Amino acid sequence: MVAVTPHDATRLRYAWRVCAVTSLGLVLIGIAGSTLNVALPAVVRHFQAGPLESGWILLAFLLVNTASLVFFGRVADLLGRREVYLAGFALFTLASLLAGLSPSVGFLIAMRVLQAVGAAMILANGTVIITDAFPPERLSQGMGVYIGTMSVAQLAGPTVGGLIAETAGWQWIFWVNVPAGLLALGVGAAILRRMPRRPRQPVDALGNVLVFAALSALLLALSEAGSRGPGSPVVIVGVAVFVVAVPLIVVAERRSANPVLDLRLFGGRLLACANLASFCNALARSALILVVALYFQAARGVGAFEAGLSVLPVPVGIGLASPIVGMLGRRVSPYALSIGGALLSAAGLGTLMVTAGAGTPYWVIGIGLFVAGCGSGTFLTGNTTQVMTALPAGSLGVVNGLRVMVMNVGIVISVGLSLTVLTASVGPELRAQVYAGTLSTLSPVAVGQLMDGFQRAYAVLFAVALAGAVLAALARPQSAPASRAST
Repeated sequence: MVAVTPHDATRLRYAWRVCAVTSLGLVLIGIAGSTLNVALPAVVRHFQAGPLESGWILLAFLLVNTASLVFFGRVADLLGRREVYLAGFALFTLASLLAGLSPSVGFLIAMRVLQAVGAAMILANGTVIITDAFPPERLSQGMGVYIGTMSVAQLAGPTVGGLIAETAGWQWIFWVNVPAGLLALGVGAAILRRMPRRPRQPVDALGNVLVFAALSALLLALSEAGSRGPGSPVVIVGVAVFVVAVPLIVVAERRSANPVLDLRLFGGRLLACANLASFCNALARSALILVVALYFQAARGVGAFEAGLSVLPVPVGIGLASPIVGMLGRRVSPYALSIGGALLSAAGLGTLMVTAGAGTPYWVIGIGLFVAGCGSGTFLTGNTTQVMTALPAGSLGVVNGLRVMVMNVGIVISVGLSLTVLTASVGPELRAQVYAGTLSTLSPVAVGQLMDGFQRAYAVLFAVALAGAVLAALARPQSAPASRAST
């Protein structure tokens, strides 16, 4: 039995305090996203937004957040992780305050963009701060708690969002973030220690511009393809920009002395397959709450609060699985946990796929959602630990930025793909009624058509989850993880 020295005990106490701070940040961002998923119909009705504007209320955040994650991972490596992390809290809190004051849907989308920038500064650094704080042998425990807090946000978010939308008004969906953001900023400033900065090096301006342009063009094309079709000029231009930008990125990053995206770090099979598996898991799981909430509002005609309650099995599953898996991490390899979690997620989505129907008992839906949630909690803990322990300390920021960026790309595609499959089944003239949650009051025939869309959406997500399990299996470690420099 290894003796625990006073230094080890002190480091572990600090690590758990860091875990509490970073978990609070994840809860803040998670609540901000999950409340809006359920309350979207209330916002749409308030602004009388069309289908395109309705989609952009969600997608604007995801697009900007995804495209800027790698940039802020690199900036934090150079300028200080603590400083960038806390600045993200300040910006996110301010944007939330202004979002609640939005006079128009355009202004609201602009504030969502500012929220996205602040969230990118937080997300690109939270996992790295935890990785730096915990001893390697305890990292899976800290990561399990950190990932598990996402379930707290998802647990509270839909219920709180539905309740707020029906009582206090949609503005408070954003304003509830303000006191939480101020608390996180104050606690973070008091607890987080300054981390050593890397030597000052020139910022890869060209690389940043090219990466941002490529990601923005791709995600814009994907989102527009769902609402306007693949022949839309926006889609064609977006794909063309992406195709041109990718080889330019490869050339520019190979020539740069300080690349924002060091391609050498992503050439190994473990990292490539683990990130692709993470992409598939994000794509398969992330639209579940949105799709199920729309199902209960558009197909069954329930209110936002009841719809929020209906999706609780997903975050409950994540919340139960993540800390348990974190404790098992000292006995079970992250590799095995990743595979098991991916298969469990596929099982939950398969249950929803084969039982989809307007009259399906809720307990059947609940089981599918719970199993999918348990799978996601297991996969996220194992996958994140596997990736973060396989890297040298100097590359943690940019690689974690890429890891979260890959997941966000999956989320964007998931939202756009799921909504496209759903609304395609009822025709363009009724899509606005789906987003507003009023379809069930207009046409029982259209509700039946919509159920076909739900079944197809679950089928697509199930297939993607299975692909993620295969990729997780291919990410087998070939050697012992690289040791990280302690600080």
